[in-house]
Amino acid sequence: MLAFDILEYQKRLTKTKQQMAESGIEVLLVTDPANMNYISGYDAWSFYVHQMLIIIIDEPQPIWIGRYQDANGAKITTWIYNENIIPFPDYYVQSSIYHPMDFIAEILKQIGQGNRNIGVEMDNYYFTAKAYERLKYGLPNATFKNADLLVNYVRIIKSEQEIEYMKQAAEIADQAMYKAVESVRVGNRECDTAAAIYHQMISGTDDYGGDYPAIVPLLLSGDNTGAPHLTWSERKYKEGESVVIELAGCYKRYHVPVARTVSIGKPSIQLEKIAPIVVEGLNAVLDAVKPGVTCGELERYWYNCLKKYGIEKEARLGYSVGLGYPPDWGEHTASIRAEDSTVLQPNMTFHLIPALWFDDYGIEISESFRVTKNGGETFTKIPRDLIVQDPFPFQEKGGIIS
Repeated sequence: MLAFDILEYQKRLTKTKQQMAESGIEVLLVTDPANMNYISGYDAWSFYVHQMLIIIIDEPQPIWIGRYQDANGAKITTWIYNENIIPFPDYYVQSSIYHPMDFIAEILKQIGQGNRNIGVEMDNYYFTAKAYERLKYGLPNATFKNADLLVNYVRIIKSEQEIEYMKQAAEIADQAMYKAVESVRVGNRECDTAAAIYHQMISGTDDYGGDYPAIVPLLLSGDNTGAPHLTWSERKYKEGESVVIELAGCYKRYHVPVARTVSIGKPSIQLEKIAPIVVEGLNAVLDAVKPGVTCGELERYWYNCLKKYGIEKEARLGYSVGLGYPPDWGEHTASIRAEDSTVLQPNMTFHLIPALWFDDYGIEISESFRVTKNGGETFTKIPRDLIVQDPFPFQEKGGIIS
């Protein structure tokens, strides 16, 4: 069930150890499920309880530690030897007395790692303040170091196989967006659009199925289009309003996000004015993508476009994207914004989302792209424009819908 050849996993492990050595880390405790997957292949919906991948700089194999009932999943989905899969009993799970970090600390002491320089992913959804305190208590002779984003930055340049998975995710994203747009009609509900999206995302294509995305479809209509992170309701669409749809195709945990804005019937004067500006800025940024350019320089193309029209955007323009688990498909590394000096390299991948949000309306037209040797290459094929939808595609004639 491995998603990659074992040699690719070993290359990832080697690169991670190189970064550990540069940071003075001898033992790395990986708790981000995306990073666990990247190094080991582990893939299960078990991240709601504490679990960990331990990378020891002078040991050839990582150690997986997790809940007893998840150990078989680790044996099935990882390349790790069975003896390096160590489960803790269920009384450690969500207990007011015991904590999985007590178990992990004891294991580290038993294998002679209790007095080393230990790196932890400090700013991580899955590594809590209590977990850190219990580790420090259980390992009083260890020196703890912040290893936040260490593995994330190893992940930032994709292999050819990763790019292939993202291309497959893009096909799913295209089909899901087409289904979403098709369902945006007067009288239909937001929840029906969400259902159509999910059906297509999971069923995928005739050749391969899709995965669950790290973020649910973001679906906004009417006045709510200025609030970018709302999800669906049972609200019905009305003629003359707009709908913002942001979703991602996901394959083998690799994401390709895309966003489009749909006008139900004739667009408002506001949308007609703003949509060409967004597309102009989006195209200007994509045309500037090439190795050697910085993320900050890319943002400048967007800024210069908006400046001509007297518009300002507060949020960042985009971010590195790829392998992900809930609650986010972003890699938390490079961002396309003025102060980011990250230099683009081939096979970096980004979600470019030059969206604009105002008090009572908004617009999103986004693209995910790959940096190539010669420039940039977008993943999806949805037309890069404001989509104008017929509000009443079916006409009743004599009681029969034609």
